[in-house]
Amino acid sequence: MNRFFTSLSIVLLIVSCQKNNDISPAKKDKNLISYVNPFIGTGGHGHTYPGATMPFGMMQLSPDTRLDGWDGCSGYHYSDSYIYGFSHTHLSGTGVSDYGDILLMPTNEVVFNNGADGEKGYKAHFSHANEVAEPGFYKVHLDSTEIDVELTVSKRSGIHKYQFSEGSKQIVILDLEHRDEVLDSKVNMYSNTEIGGQRHSKAWATDQYLFFNMEFSRPFKNMSFLDEVNEGKKVKVAFEFDSSESNLLEIKVSISPVDEEGARKNRREELDGKSFEDIKTEAQNIWEQQLEKIVVESDNDDYKTNFYTSMYHVSIAPNLYQDVDGRYRGMDLEIHETKDFDYYTVFSLWDTYRAAHPLYTIIEQDRTNDFINTFLAKYDEGGIMPIWDLAGCYTGCMIGYHAVPVIADAYLKGLRDYDIEKAFEAMKHSANQDKLGLESYKSLGYIPVEFESESVSKTLEYAYDDWTIAQMAKDLGKDDDYKIFSERAQYYKNIFDPESQFMRGRFRNTWFAPFDPYEVNFNYTEANSWQYSFYVPQDISGFMNLLGGKDKLEENLDELFTAKVETSGRNQADITGLIGQYAHGNEPSHHMAYLYNFVNKPHKTQERVHQILTELYQNAPDGISGNEDCGQMSAWYILSSMGFYSVTPASNQYIIGTPLFPKATINLENDKQFTIVAHGISDSNKYIESVTLNGKPLNRTFIYHNEVIDGGTLEFQMTNQPSKWGTKEGQEPKTEITDHLIIPAPFIAKGDVAFKGDTEVVLENVDENAAIFYKLGEEDYKKYEAPFTISEPITLSVFSEKEDVKSATIETQFYKIDPNISITLETEYANQYNAGGNDALIDGIIGARDFRTGTWQGYFDEDLIATVDLGSEKPINTISVNFLKDQKSWIFFPTVVECLVSNDGKNFKSIGDYKFDEILPTDEVDIKTVEFKQANTNYRYVKIIAKKLGVLPEWHLGYEHDGRSWLFVDEITIR
Repeated sequence: MNRFFTSLSIVLLIVSCQKNNDISPAKKDKNLISYVNPFIGTGGHGHTYPGATMPFGMMQLSPDTRLDGWDGCSGYHYSDSYIYGFSHTHLSGTGVSDYGDILLMPTNEVVFNNGADGEKGYKAHFSHANEVAEPGFYKVHLDSTEIDVELTVSKRSGIHKYQFSEGSKQIVILDLEHRDEVLDSKVNMYSNTEIGGQRHSKAWATDQYLFFNMEFSRPFKNMSFLDEVNEGKKVKVAFEFDSSESNLLEIKVSISPVDEEGARKNRREELDGKSFEDIKTEAQNIWEQQLEKIVVESDNDDYKTNFYTSMYHVSIAPNLYQDVDGRYRGMDLEIHETKDFDYYTVFSLWDTYRAAHPLYTIIEQDRTNDFINTFLAKYDEGGIMPIWDLAGCYTGCMIGYHAVPVIADAYLKGLRDYDIEKAFEAMKHSANQDKLGLESYKSLGYIPVEFESESVSKTLEYAYDDWTIAQMAKDLGKDDDYKIFSERAQYYKNIFDPESQFMRGRFRNTWFAPFDPYEVNFNYTEANSWQYSFYVPQDISGFMNLLGGKDKLEENLDELFTAKVETSGRNQADITGLIGQYAHGNEPSHHMAYLYNFVNKPHKTQERVHQILTELYQNAPDGISGNEDCGQMSAWYILSSMGFYSVTPASNQYIIGTPLFPKATINLENDKQFTIVAHGISDSNKYIESVTLNGKPLNRTFIYHNEVIDGGTLEFQMTNQPSKWGTKEGQEPKTEITDHLIIPAPFIAKGDVAFKGDTEVVLENVDENAAIFYKLGEEDYKKYEAPFTISEPITLSVFSEKEDVKSATIETQFYKIDPNISITLETEYANQYNAGGNDALIDGIIGARDFRTGTWQGYFDEDLIATVDLGSEKPINTISVNFLKDQKSWIFFPTVVECLVSNDGKNFKSIGDYKFDEILPTDEVDIKTVEFKQANTNYRYVKIIAKKLGVLPEWHLGYEHDGRSWLFVDEITIR
């Protein structure tokens, strides 16, 4: 029987190899743009827009239905039924709002109010039944005014086409105040058919300049300004056209980050002599070519729609930020010029380094070189490469220095059309800063909770970024850099808690507690510990060793995908698309399903990837399970649906998952083709039986980048049950750091940093074979052999050593609380802001200005009622308590603070209250010490009552979400 099946397998393999010679590339059955549904992502939390744009173009000409709010980030939400107008810049899939520049709105009367206040305005009702969105084209009927609107674009310019109803007034409103805060704006009239102007604004990008030029197809007969001003912060213009001339009006609009003349040049170069239909045809032809970079075959039109909409979304950003003459506005906000490369903005790198940029190294190789040249130009102009840049501004958003892996990944794949030495210098420059926790990261090997917010996530992502620097250094023969950054790439070991097996914050060298892996708190970036504890893509072998081997990683992954779906702690809207605690709606989870391959259980990767592909991507407005994030969510789908994914950019490996399509062909820039075929694929046949690459058996669960770029055929034989393919030792992918191994720093496993009486201290190290040394105060170091007791305030210093390799030395200050003093809290603090626990307000440790560092005790929508018991009657002359204000983070001063005293703990008398000033809008962070003084009088009990603000002010962004205030307090001091 076994001989029979062996013979049959050989025959099937021979047949498969013979078939390989006859495999033709995938062919499209109709124009691919017909499979794009730009409305996908415009509902739910996708934050995309449906309007017209070009691949990586400067202009995004789209309707605006929403003026603010998180789900209004793109300016449009599918649930809305009114359009305010059509503006020329939009962000795709972001979690912060900006753009919406230069709004035009056709209407029937001169009215400058937009109507958002419920009063009469120029906004108009519309229906999705009368709305069309295609790549490069958008059309809608405005019901309120019976006007048909069509939009199309070129790279830096676009055309509005308005069809007014017969006999109606023809008015066009230009609103420069629309959306974000205007710092200055201006409209200049060149003639009755041409105007120009500029808009200087502040939002996410705090110093944005945009210039425009408009040409009307017919002269306007009247031009009127709001309050008769053409310059300032509130510029609105109404243009009236003669309805007897025509019912049709076209407006050609171009934009520039440089000046009005740049905008005019852009219009003349891209639009002059061309009709609306000419531009629409050009745009859609270019989109067709863009989509043809990957051709898929399938009988499932929804799958193809999801795929080509993903191809569309991944090709929207980054955005060109350069005029036709090569000029652009740099990160120094000065004007620069180059014709050596295209200059871009909108790099959402925390998202896109994971899959979008690796995808670009396959289908956008020339543009990848332009992206890197853009990074280096920004390094020259602004002093550092971007993390999240927007319109010439560093936004300060998100974490890591992820321009670094984008460069390393491209370099190691052979994309090198830039100054390599300068690129490496810029990479090291980003990594060697002292801000955002890097100072302690470099010196201690991790970021302590008390020094920097999001310390766990930052430590993990810095370590990965550093590994990519090490890989590039190794290839360049830079041995010292290779050593330094290989060591830094292992710093993840310092935040791994061996007992819980989670990545945890280290708070004063103890583990942040109480610990709940479901809790979303300030130790993680838009996530909880579940969603960051598998993020070691650079050293998965080392991570498995910490866990206890492959079986333990598999077990933990199983628990991840089957855990309860609820989270605790802070409400985080980004945590969506949950399968257990796997959160596909946010990027830190994106590689996790593929980790089963690393433990030789590829069938589990296949199950989870197929589930994500078919359940969390839908052909519907809310068909994306989270923010689309400038192409990252789409890139995951594109790569995964072809059968592989970039778990570790800069490794040159793609980890095999499971294909979704019977056939897909990548049409490469080198004129070669890479075709993926899935024989026998169906909804039930999601498992891989066997794989061949160019006709030869592939017995590993990954492929190399060069195998794709060299062209060829990857064939899958699919089956309806798990197989043995990829399950043997040596067939799995591997990322492993074997050079310059570090010794993790020891941690305090037991012991109270702020204690009464005394505290027993237990020291441990994640490496059980590493020796631990410690000293108290100024005494000499000694080897740790057994727990010891601390009974006085003192500094504990610890380090570990193994085979002549030493860890960093960690110092912890121990504080002694007067054992006679105790505190009773009648209201409950939030665990994620516990500041160390119940005694935090009397532990002698003072909170800093950043609430995220864990030294403030936070109360959500709660008053503070705290009673301090001094143990006996004592003379009191001063009582003080500190409060924090950080209104953009919903942290407000209390409205009133009252201090009461007592000798029996039952009968209290007030010794005063403090009323805070009127609450005004401000982004300023402030600490207020409220002090109560009296003549020396004996009391035993002191009660502090601080009244919450509660409902947020109407001017606050959280008000419309029924937001409530936080009250942050620290250290009640009694003298």
